[in-house]
Amino acid sequence: MFKRWGRRVRFAKVTLGLTAMLTLAGCGGRPTNFLIPTGQQFAGTSRIDILAATTRQAENTQPGELYNGERAIGLHFADIAVSIPPASARKPGDVQWPENGGGNPLKEFTTISAERISKEQALDRFYARLRKTPHRNVLLFVHGYNTRFEEAVYRFAQVAHDANAPAVPLLFTWPSRGRLLAYTYDRESANYSRDSLEAVLQYLVKDKSVNEVTILAHSMGNWVTMEALRQMSIRDKGIHGKIKNVMLAAPDIDVDVFRRQVAAIGDKRPPFYLFVSQDDKALALSNRVWGSSARVGSVDPEQEPYRTMFAKEKITVFDLTKEKSGDSLNHGKFANSPEVVQIIGGQLAAGQTLTDSKAGLGDKIGFVATGAAGVVGRAASIAVSAPVSLIDPRTRDGLGDQLDELGGHVKHTVRGVATH
Repeated sequence: MFKRWGRRVRFAKVTLGLTAMLTLAGCGGRPTNFLIPTGQQFAGTSRIDILAATTRQAENTQPGELYNGERAIGLHFADIAVSIPPASARKPGDVQWPENGGGNPLKEFTTISAERISKEQALDRFYARLRKTPHRNVLLFVHGYNTRFEEAVYRFAQVAHDANAPAVPLLFTWPSRGRLLAYTYDRESANYSRDSLEAVLQYLVKDKSVNEVTILAHSMGNWVTMEALRQMSIRDKGIHGKIKNVMLAAPDIDVDVFRRQVAAIGDKRPPFYLFVSQDDKALALSNRVWGSSARVGSVDPEQEPYRTMFAKEKITVFDLTKEKSGDSLNHGKFANSPEVVQIIGGQLAAGQTLTDSKAGLGDKIGFVATGAAGVVGRAASIAVSAPVSLIDPRTRDGLGDQLDELGGHVKHTVRGVATH
């Protein structure tokens, strides 16, 4: 009886925490149908072409959506061209979400073209873009929880544009339902997709046309990334040298599980850059949901056993706790310094590491790489730039209905606790 009572109390705390998160997040509307192509690019705007590999199911009923949040068999592909408004109309680091449908290209992100394509078409377009890239590098992005397909596309377009990285943008998008209350479904979808992400990585490292790969992952996207790298390392006895950098922003992973993943990957791996913040409210709630000791993205790297663990595994950790955040959950601190992201994003995609003296960062932003982790973290954040997940107030989906639904759960649970 006491165990059952304890579980109910814990569930009540988690649901109350979700309610608080929803309240903090705000109740702005979530834009929809914005992948409807305009077929044209206006003067003064910029164009970013995104190739996407996905384990999502094709969506054939809703206009402006190519894929939904359900799981598909195998990998599928899409090619989307995104128009980004002139610099005078936007703040770097943000996505100017369209108010409705196609939007105004001079003020908002819009879609020039969007189509599902075959594997053969995807390869042809990939090679055509790779030939135009000076270093033949690839920037692979893995989004986080609560992210719809079209949102992942626009967020990555923003990242690629603001980082100005000389690399082919490649999005790996897994079946997130894009709902705050679908956390466990999203987690299982991440598990479902790890083999497919590994397949993409295997193809990239074995292709002689590709020179280097940089991986950017955020939140729950870190789970599928670490699992794919773990499998890859076990299969190949190490990670291929073409994977130059792995950036893990706010990882939603139990710290003990992360330790085992890193151990399984082994020493033959690229540099890992970990971005943490102890005031990340989204990860605090995730910790309650899982009942774990800590989530990797919210640990204090100066405290034991984390300090020793990171030092032993040679993981570079940037603590962003003292950095000011533009969102109430402190889960999206990575979009706060767009000027630096342009520098770091370009350097990483060009095949240099964050501590590479050739990067010239000391002259550009005034810091010493080994002594200003907070500044480095803020800079590197730009390349990751907090995908939609929980942080953008205009991407909330039906929060009124979700709050009502969650409120019902809370009332029922609290009533049950009170009577036991």
